[in-house]
Formats: sequence, C-alpha cells, structure tokens
Amino acid sequence: MGWIRLAALAACLAVPLPGWGQAETNAANADRDVIVVGGDHYHPPYEFLDEDGEPAGYNVELTRAIAEVMGIEVRIELKPWSEVRRGLEQGEIDILQGMSYSEARSAQFDFAPPHAIVHQSIFARRGDPAVEVEELHGKEVIVQRGDIMHDYLIEHGIDAKVVPVDTHADALRALAAGQHDYALVANLPALYLSRELGLTNLVPVARPFALRYGYAVRQGDANLLAKFSEGLAILKNTGRHQAIYDKWLGPLEGREGIPWQKVGQVGAALSALLLLVLGAIVIWNRMLKREVAARTAELRQHQQQLIQADKMASLGVLVSGVAHEINNPSSLLLLNLPVLREAWADAEPILEAHYRAHGDFSFGGLPYSRMREEIPGMIDDMQEGTRRIKRIVGDLKDFARQGGDEPADTVDLNAVVATAVRLVDNSIRQATGRFEIQYADDLPPLVGNAQRIEQVVINLVLNACQALERPTQGIRLTTRHERAEERVVLEVCDEGRGIAPEAMHRLTDPFFTTRRECGGTGLGLSVSAGIVAEHQGSLTFDSRPGHGTRATLSLPSAKPGAASPDATPLRQQEPDTP
Repeated sequence: MGWIRLAALAACLAVPLPGWGQAETNAANADRDVIVVGGDHYHPPYEFLDEDGEPAGYNVELTRAIAEVMGIEVRIELKPWSEVRRGLEQGEIDILQGMSYSEARSAQFDFAPPHAIVHQSIFARRGDPAVEVEELHGKEVIVQRGDIMHDYLIEHGIDAKVVPVDTHADALRALAAGQHDYALVANLPALYLSRELGLTNLVPVARPFALRYGYAVRQGDANLLAKFSEGLAILKNTGRHQAIYDKWLGPLEGREGIPWQKVGQVGAALSALLLLVLGAIVIWNRMLKREVAARTAELRQHQQQLIQADKMASLGVLVSGVAHEINNPSSLLLLNLPVLREAWADAEPILEAHYRAHGDFSFGGLPYSRMREEIPGMIDDMQEGTRRIKRIVGDLKDFARQGGDEPADTVDLNAVVATAVRLVDNSIRQATGRFEIQYADDLPPLVGNAQRIEQVVINLVLNACQALERPTQGIRLTTRHERAEERVVLEVCDEGRGIAPEAMHRLTDPFFTTRRECGGTGLGLSVSAGIVAEHQGSLTFDSRPGHGTRATLSLPSAKPGAASPDATPLRQQEPDTP
C-alpha cells in the first residue's frame, strides 16, 4: 500500500504554492475575485434553498469547504436547473457544483473527478408494472427539464412522450397524483422528497444505473476546474469530504431495501482512488511541463546570445577589414588632393592667358569660363568628403573595438554624442527631416569608457528613429549638467508612436522587443542598461502611446583628480549634425 500513500501525498501537494508558475492563457480565470457557483434551487439533499432562502445541501457545504482550503471566494447561486445550465453556457456562471457526466455533455463542458455517484431510476405508482428504460416507448415519462435523464431519452432516441418539469418535486407530485406513466429521476432526491412530501405511493421499479456527478465548467476553463479538483482531493485526504457526505446523504441510504450506503461507499472509494491517481498525474505532468519550459527558455536564450555574440564578432572582423580597405584609398586621396590643388594653381595662369588670347574653350567637357570657378570648389569638396570618410571609419573602429577591460578615462559627453550621430547619420536622414541637437556649454567630463557610452547613445538614437511614423516627426537631443546631483544628462526625445504602459517595465529585459516582425532582437536596451549600470548611471523612459518617448541617460560627472593625469585623452571631435 506504499504507492497509495505516495499518491495521497502527491494529491496534497497539488495545492498551488506561492511562486509556482500558472499558464498565462488561464490566468484571468484563476485570479478572478469572486467565483460564481451555480446549482439547482430544489434538488435535495444535494442542493436547495432552505427556509430562510439560503443555499444548503451536500453540494453547497462541499463547495464552501473547497473554497476554504483553496483560499478562494465563491458566490453560490441556486436557480431552476434549466436557468443555471444556460447561465454556464453563456458565461454568467463560472462553474456548476453538481452535474452528471455524459459523453454528449463532455463535448460542451469539462468535468472534474466526481465527488459522488448518482443513481438514476424509474419511479412508478405502487402496483404499476416494472419496466426498463428501453421499454418506455410510447409511455408518458416525466423528467426534470435539462436534467441528465432528459438528455438521455433524447440522445438514445427512446420514443417516449417526454413531459419536462422544473424540479424533481414537480415530477413526483404529478406522478403521485395519477398523471402520466412514469418519472425518470435520481434515487436519493426522489427518496428525500417522497419522505418530505409524504408521497407514500411511489416506488422505484427498475434496476438503477450509476452516473458520475461532480463539478463542471465551460470547455477550456481548465485552471478553474483544477482548483476545485485539487480542493476536493484535499477534503478526501483529510476526511472532511466523507463527513459532509455522511451528514447529508448517509441518513437516506439503506431505505426501501436498496443498499445505498454500500453503493455510496464503493463509489466514494473508487472516486477517492481516481482522484489520487489523477492528482498524482496532474502533479507529475505539471512538474514536467515546468521543467521542459524552463529548459527550453534557457536553451533559447543561450542560442540567441550565441547568435548575437557571433554577429558582433563577425561585425568586428568586418569593420576592421573594411576600415583597412577604406583607409588606404582615403589616405591616397588626402595625399594627392593637395598636389592636385597645387597643379591647378600652376596651370591656371597659362590657361587664363590662353583664354584671353583665343577666347573660351572646352575644358573637361565644359567651357573653361565655368570650370575655372568650379574646380577649386570641387577640390575642396573632395578633400572635405575624404576627411569625413576617414572620420566615420575611425568612429566605426572605435565602436567595434572591445572595450570592456579598458581603463576608465575622462570622457566628453558632447563629443561622444557627436560621434554617435555621425555613425547613424544615414538612419537619421531617412527617418526625419527635423533633427536637433542642443549641446550644453558648461558640461563637465565624466569617467568611463567612451566607446561603451557611445554604444548606448547609438542605441537610443536608433530607437528614436525607428519609433517615428513619418518624416515630419522630429527627434531632439539635449545635453545638460545637473550641478546639484553632480551628473551629466543626455535626453533623446522623439515624436513617434510611443510605448504601451504594459511594456514600459520590460524595455530593458533581454530579448524583449515590440519590433520582432521587423527584425528587432530586444538586446539593444538590455545591453545599454548594463553599460549604464557599470558607469553608476541611470537610464529611464517616459512615454505615452501616440505622444512620443523621452529617454534620459544620467551619468555621474568626474570629480576633481578622478582621472589619471597621464591617461590618454579621448579623441576630441567637434559636435556636428547630419
């Protein structure tokens, strides 16, 4: 019997513990404030309204006991059976506390393990012939409207004249009064009502057949059903279920020569065993699902990190190679353009003399009178463009360089912002025609790694560009010095689509992105937050959907004497805008 004790322990452990994961698809049902439990208003001893109009009966006490051990709040509503069944179908009622199982009903509802076995039988007036269900063809049979026996006659095509009534009591009264031929009802309610109403001329005339009886929900509401199943398992193992069962159903069993008590005990034992097995299966399945989900998420995260690391390594190699290839022709241009300028200066007097002597002539496909004005400007533009290429390549090399172990240095935030803007110049031009930068004049230096701070600025600017929906929306960068806090601040404001409130607290989570369909990896802000934390800074966001976003980067300014006097200074660059 050791396995039974282990199964019982597993069922007890089915109670949800704080911190155990729950499926997000059923979170709304699991966390509802008050669970509406429906039942029949006159189906004693299972459920009924007492003399004060309050719910009472076996089902009601069982439901309240489950609510107590599971820590949930319930409101029990007892109405005519057809109404509560319709209420469950339409979502007005969350769960029924007593419903007989059938295959046809399982297509519409989900059932918990049974908490009772209900026996159905055919009742007749004393002296009337005994019949089986299959012999009811052509007979007038009274059933409760929407009850399992009503469904049974319809589903099995038994050609009887069905007379539906609202309650079991109505069926028994009509039969006792000589109306119709038979009543097809549940045994215990029929015995209870016969005693309460004094209907002594009614007897069961057919061998009863058992049906499982328990909680039922709309199909798909598995989390709510699991709570009641687990609560029932706890009551079974603590003996409370048996006490409730004996209180309401025990006194009625053993009457009329039928061994109801033994039948109930056997049914209860089978139900308990079934509950234990199901509880153990549920616990084991839940543990396996959590383990698989955790391992899958961990492997996926490692895979994404490896992919990103490989991309960054490839980018570093690519940038180094491209920088070398671009630097060579750039250096050649920077070397030869001054020579070309001197050659033009030497040739210009000769060309001018020829022009005065012979008039205008073709020079490079255009009239000399025009070319002599264009050539100096063309040489200047080529020289400035070459310098810009060289500067951008230098910025790319700095960005790709691994700087995690480099010593801290004094950093000019204005220069870092200017470098970052040059790197993403093309993205800015494509995103907006309104880009502004306001540099603070009194900005003190900070201590840190210029390349890593530059990476943060680039991520913020690119996010701002991607948030814009049309080129007329603008982006504004502002640097300032907060003297009281001894911090330097960069604000990146955009007029884009904004961020939904539910996503604000997840912006810096690894792999969280609202642009997954556009290729976003969700690593930019996560990496940026890590870099800012390394520099003892802060990165905050303020946004409203449709009103843009403001990202604020705050870093501590350098204290006097903080930097090494012989440290290599940051390559200074004049701020410029695209």
